[in-house]
Amino acid sequence: MRYRRLGRTGIEVSEIGYGAWGIGGILWRGGSDDDATAALRRAFDLGLNFIDTALVYGEGHSEQLVGGIAPKGVAIATKVPPKNRLWPARPGIGIEEVFPYDYVMQCTDESLGNLKRDHVDLQQLHVWNPEWLKQDDWRRAFEDLKKSGKARHVGVSLNNHDPDSALELMRTGLIDTVQVIYNIFDQSPGAKMLPLAAELGVGVLARVPLDEGALTGTITEQTTFEEGDFRARYFRGDRKREVVEHVEALRRDLKGADGTLPQIALRYCLSNPGVSTVIPGMRSIRNVEANCAASDAGPLGASVLAILKHHAWERDFYAGW
Repeated sequence: MRYRRLGRTGIEVSEIGYGAWGIGGILWRGGSDDDATAALRRAFDLGLNFIDTALVYGEGHSEQLVGGIAPKGVAIATKVPPKNRLWPARPGIGIEEVFPYDYVMQCTDESLGNLKRDHVDLQQLHVWNPEWLKQDDWRRAFEDLKKSGKARHVGVSLNNHDPDSALELMRTGLIDTVQVIYNIFDQSPGAKMLPLAAELGVGVLARVPLDEGALTGTITEQTTFEEGDFRARYFRGDRKREVVEHVEALRRDLKGADGTLPQIALRYCLSNPGVSTVIPGMRSIRNVEANCAASDAGPLGASVLAILKHHAWERDFYAGW
């Protein structure tokens, strides 16, 4: 496992982090707490030292699992859910309806209880709207969380496929990290956001590096998901067929490249120096071992990156959620 600096925080984080949405249950079906616990333990054995969870993942269940097993030395990031429970943040809705000061502080205390810790290494707002940039609530909350020691660092998780919404926010110097969708299909953060983050020393958590499973190469037109599983909606209608077509094109162009498709997808993210860590979801020991091996392999070569550049795919499967 290789490590990188999480922006200007000074924290050295593993290149492969642990995205803990899936182990919260509810929207991700299949698997068990025993599977999740075993996967987490194996990840720690392999040198993984960064976990990203959220209060809303399983209504606190993900945090509780993480808090019950994560050893000291593993950095934990969590997130405050929008009070109005709207993902993504909607234009025209004021921050007083989404992240009022008292609510941010209350949610942080609840997360600390779930995690059995007196602080989190990183507290994030789970959505962001640039209309809030000059508002006071989030600024005061972040300042007081850091002053109290309840959060050592603060950041935001950006709306789906909207990396440039953070550009002015990063320039304020008031946040330490941003979390953003970045993968072979959504390469948009590489244009402006990632270079600016590197320039300003803002840490970047690359989420959805495997496009909710599309870039694992395991989705077929016959794939089904349990009722209530988030992916049943994400891959609804003709989307599985579209995914198969794009993945098959990827495989043709990558013929002879070293590594599996998921490992190449993770290494794609890590090939950008603006990325601090990649946080795939992992619910089995097998996936943990395969994903952690992507860090050992190092960044992709220029020839492979040139191929992948042509596979950007502009679409939003989250739309209409």
